[in-house]
Amino acid sequence: MSDLDATTPRVFLARHGETEWTKNGRYTGKTDLDLTLEGISKVRATGTQLVGAGKLIDSTRVASVWVSPRKRAQQTFHLLFNDGDGGDRGSDIADKVTLTEDIREWDYGDYEGLVLREICARRKGKGLDREREWNIWMDGCEGGESVQQVAERLDRLIAQIREIQAPFMNGEKPVDVVLVAHGLILRAFVKRWLKYPLNNPLPMMLSPGAIGILSYKNHDVDEPGFFIGMALPS
Repeated sequence: MSDLDATTPRVFLARHGETEWTKNGRYTGKTDLDLTLEGISKVRATGTQLVGAGKLIDSTRVASVWVSPRKRAQQTFHLLFNDGDGGDRGSDIADKVTLTEDIREWDYGDYEGLVLREICARRKGKGLDREREWNIWMDGCEGGESVQQVAERLDRLIAQIREIQAPFMNGEKPVDVVLVAHGLILRAFVKRWLKYPLNNPLPMMLSPGAIGILSYKNHDVDEPGFFIGMALPS
């Protein structure tokens, strides 16, 4: 990494591994599912490659970890930071972890467990969406969270992160942060990190078990950005 990249604080976004509902596209908010065997394998492989001393996510450089309370996110956290042989890739990480509802998945309300076509059909049966298709970024979820409610809780978490990182923009102290959560809420987090409204179009993909990276341009807490690519530590 360049000196700039190496010293500017980062936020690592870890999406939980595959579940049965991830495989078939069902909207999964409150439902507490375990990872599949394939999900476990892929998260463990990500941890082996990217987590540990001298690797992309080095626990000695991590100031805080926020994890969704859902079982699939907690499983993912433990798989990332455990080497699978009883050892830890981050023996000092436990005291830095907070379980928080602020990074849980979007509450899908009446749409929990449905696939997109089922949601659209249900809404049209109620006379909704006559002029355009349902868009969660604009419409939220019946019986669940609105766009504003999601933005408010993410902004609350972002404020905490920036409070931790702002004093150390030039690497005076390592203050990386890790979030372990869910596909849609992490994409929503990216939008709010960049100061975009949630209804701002920003097509993104984040595979189950994948790691995304946010940071700041020019060592400036007021210039949040995201990495479209990063060289791994040598």
